[in-house]
Amino acid sequence: MTIERRTFADKPTLAKELAEAVADRIRTAIAERGEAAIAVSGGSTPARFFQALGKTKDIDWSKVIVTLVDERWVDETNDRSNALLVNEKMLQGPAAVARFFPLYSGGDEPGPAEIAKTNALLAELPEQFAAVILGMGGDGHTASFFPGGDTLTEALTAAGPALAIHAPGAGEPRITFTLPRLLHTDGLYLHIEGEEKAVVLDAALGDGPVEDLPIRAVLRSGRPVTVYWCP
Repeated sequence: MTIERRTFADKPTLAKELAEAVADRIRTAIAERGEAAIAVSGGSTPARFFQALGKTKDIDWSKVIVTLVDERWVDETNDRSNALLVNEKMLQGPAAVARFFPLYSGGDEPGPAEIAKTNALLAELPEQFAAVILGMGGDGHTASFFPGGDTLTEALTAAGPALAIHAPGAGEPRITFTLPRLLHTDGLYLHIEGEEKAVVLDAALGDGPVEDLPIRAVLRSGRPVTVYWCP
C-alpha cells in the first residue's frame, strides 16, 4: 500500500487543505491536457470541502468537469441527491460555469436502459480524472461498494464499457462508477471525519477480505492514496 495519512485539527482546516490539493490537480490537468475532470463523493461529509473548492478563483472553471463517484437513484431535487449537494455547495460563484455530469438519468429504478443512458453520457468524460475524492462509511463502504453487495465483485473488477453500474445498498437503489474507472486519476483522495471512522480505516489497513470492508480494494489497488482525516 502507498498510503499517506494527513491529520487535521478541525473540519474547516481539512476542507481548506483538501480544496487546495484538488485545485492544484485541476490547474495542472488544464495546463497539460486543456481540461480537468474530477469525481467527488456525496453524503454530508464533503459539504465544507465543496464550498472551499467552489470559491477558488484562480481556476478556469469553464474547463472543469465535475461528476460523482456514485449516486442515490433519486431526482436532483431530492434532498438525498448527491447532485443536489454538489450544485448547491460547489457549483456556485466562480465554479458555476463548470460542466456537471450527473449519474441519475430518470425513472424509479436504474434498469438497463437508464444505466445505458448514464454510461453514454459518462463516455464523454476525459479518460483520465485530475482527481477522485472518495468518502468512507462506518461499515467500510466507499462509493457504492457495500459489504456483501450483489454487484460488489463487478463494481470492483469490471473493465471495458461498464463505467457505472447498478449498486443496490443501504436499502435504496444506487448507481456507482466501477473502481477500475475511478483509478484512472492523477490524484486519489480519501476524505473521512470522526474517531469511529479512523478505527475502521485502521482495520481496513490490516488483513482481511475486501468483501468485509470494501475500502480495502482502494487501499490495496497499488495507487497512491492520500487520506485526509480529522476528529
